[in-house]
Amino acid sequence: MFVNLLLLATLLAGGADALVRENGIVSSLPYSLVAASNLTLIYTETTINPPQGRLPALGWNSWNAFECDIDAVKIMVAANHMVNLGLKDVGYEYVNIDDCWSVKYARNASNNRIIPDPGKFPNGIVGVAEQVHALGLKIGIYSSAGETTCAGYPASLGYETVDAEAFAEWGIDYLKYDDCGVPPDWKDEYTGCVPDSDEDPSSWNFPNGTCPDLADPAPEGYDWTTSKTHQRYINMRDALLNVNRTILYSLCDMGHANVNTWGNSTGNSWRITNDIKRKCNICSSYGHPAQISLAEWVRISEIANENIFLLDYVDFWGHPDPDMLEVGNGNLTLAENRAHFALWAIMKSPLLIGTPLDSIHHQHLAILKNKYLLAFHQDPIIGGPAVPYKWGYNPYWTFDPAHPAEYWSGVSTTLEATLVLILNSENVTSRRTAVWSEIPELRGYDSYQVIDGWTGENLGCVRNQYSADLESHDVAFLVVKEQC
Repeated sequence: MFVNLLLLATLLAGGADALVRENGIVSSLPYSLVAASNLTLIYTETTINPPQGRLPALGWNSWNAFECDIDAVKIMVAANHMVNLGLKDVGYEYVNIDDCWSVKYARNASNNRIIPDPGKFPNGIVGVAEQVHALGLKIGIYSSAGETTCAGYPASLGYETVDAEAFAEWGIDYLKYDDCGVPPDWKDEYTGCVPDSDEDPSSWNFPNGTCPDLADPAPEGYDWTTSKTHQRYINMRDALLNVNRTILYSLCDMGHANVNTWGNSTGNSWRITNDIKRKCNICSSYGHPAQISLAEWVRISEIANENIFLLDYVDFWGHPDPDMLEVGNGNLTLAENRAHFALWAIMKSPLLIGTPLDSIHHQHLAILKNKYLLAFHQDPIIGGPAVPYKWGYNPYWTFDPAHPAEYWSGVSTTLEATLVLILNSENVTSRRTAVWSEIPELRGYDSYQVIDGWTGENLGCVRNQYSADLESHDVAFLVVKEQC
């Protein structure tokens, strides 16, 4: 369940080598070459109905929408709207309860289980789970690999077996497992480099993604699977594997302990950074100034930039997680909402909606339901993401939180096409041009049939290149079909 089965995926795809590396950047071979590589896909049950966690998760999570202000009514409103708005029909399936669902400060004295808050969940978590399952959806829950959650509620360190058994009995399908409330004797000896901070970016010092200010860096060659962080997360992994229910396991250790090297042998996805919301309403409850949480482009751009350098870790059953979606939240422009979703989708990150669905704007809903991006994201044959073929604003491999790579491409078997994305990372409207001869998958021909990925408009036979005047922080993406 938690192993990287790239070999199996390759065999299912006919054993073709679908990756090349050019200028240090990984790119997929053109769809036509993959299809011509003696590929006769055998549609086994595994391919038709992929096991949980094989593809990146699609769903909704309560935190970015409500933080601690949750109850059974709000969860079921979200679940019903996932069905009524057509989100279930396009693949969204998880309805995830985040922090603050339990009684605070105490476990059940008779069985040591966490107690669902009876005021918020009068029929317990199992009551909500039954209703969610009746809609044909799946349900997720939250805990932490510490003594308390980030909001100060009971967590699972030392109670992994008890909690895993409870989650299974309640009908849970997904566990988000955070990294708060860790006692001193469970903290790591060394600190791994995570080029990310809760501080204002102007105070950052991460030259080209390095961390020169670490007070206790690990020695060269240190094996992070010997760390206490790794041990805390495999304890819950093993507990989940020992229950009679398949539960998708989402690690949320904020990129610590070099999780990218062991995440796919431990869970189905793993967080790579601090929260997408830099500030939070509840911070005062655990020693930080209270602030209002707002979605902001600067933070989305920072995280996208960081995840670019981790794309080699993306494949079936293993997905770096740049955090939940902010589409529909804060003061993001429509262009920024588009860019945020498109980047997360082409990087094949988990896509967990984080806005109240009963009040979502129709333009934001249309972004979340984009059929081309979702088809690329859920490709059952190619597990890898789209990757940058040119940085654009910066030279190749530049770590720049304000200006992530702007030119991307990737093959999709579901679209039978190459997806090309171009981003304007600047603060003003600017022209961007995708040149076919620069795109690894499109070299060899100068004209292609092209579809506008946002509008669905058939642009016809486009020769040599495509140009667009993009608003600040907007993206265009193209579905590039056969040559013409």
